[in-house]
Amino acid sequence: MTHRKTRAAQAPVCGRGPVRGLPRLLVALLLLVLLSACAHRNPLARWERSPNFDARRPVVVVLHYTAGKTAEGSLRTLRTANSNGPVSAHYLLGKDGTLYQLVDERKRAWHAGDGRWGTITDLNSASIGIEIDNDGYSPYPDVQIEKLIVLLDDVTRRLGIPRQQVIGHEDMAPGRKIDPGPLFPWKRLHEAGFGIWPDPAAGDPPPAFDAWLAMAAIGYPLDDRANALQSFRHHFRGMRSEGAELDAEDRRILYGLSRSLLQARAPSAPATADTP
Repeated sequence: MTHRKTRAAQAPVCGRGPVRGLPRLLVALLLLVLLSACAHRNPLARWERSPNFDARRPVVVVLHYTAGKTAEGSLRTLRTANSNGPVSAHYLLGKDGTLYQLVDERKRAWHAGDGRWGTITDLNSASIGIEIDNDGYSPYPDVQIEKLIVLLDDVTRRLGIPRQQVIGHEDMAPGRKIDPGPLFPWKRLHEAGFGIWPDPAAGDPPPAFDAWLAMAAIGYPLDDRANALQSFRHHFRGMRSEGAELDAEDRRILYGLSRSLLQARAPSAPATADTP
């Protein structure tokens, strides 16, 4: 029996004729690039471009821990369909400082889920998600945090995200999530210029200070105050808690945070010429 060689079909590219005289692999690569470039145009409609649009603009960074044993295992989870539904993140940071990017920053990664931070209710659309390789029970290695700081500096600069808008997954989803957990070094991150931390010079709050209102103003959803308080204490006190009663230290921290946020959001005073 003889085998006849048949020529591979040559597909048109965005309405153009077949490409000839090029190696097949190169042709395939060119087809992939060019087809992806025109894939967003619906063939049922006539293309009339409007300039009145923009890309999504992330305004917050959400930090997670993987709760897994290895970064390689987490990579598999973040890149495949899972029994509980597909999940992803823009970045995965290994214990040794190895950094992986999984999703284009211009696209939504499926990392945040249900929750709220301030007035933001769709965190997937408004955030950059960073998964940090940690089992939830171990300290974060220095090399990992150092690389995280480098990444945060790069991402916030390029995308114009306010540096204080770096939060934990549990901050936006109290009761549903607990990552990056009470062992995450938030104070160290703040010393590098990211997130918020109470003003140490704030002192004790005045009698009329409304601590719960301050917590809501920071961004915490208060639908369940006990869960919100636990997330708050994980973040700012590194401790677990039960109940929904604020103590004196919680009030001091919230007052200091309010002062810090007011200072961060206050407009800079205009420069004035020196008087003779």
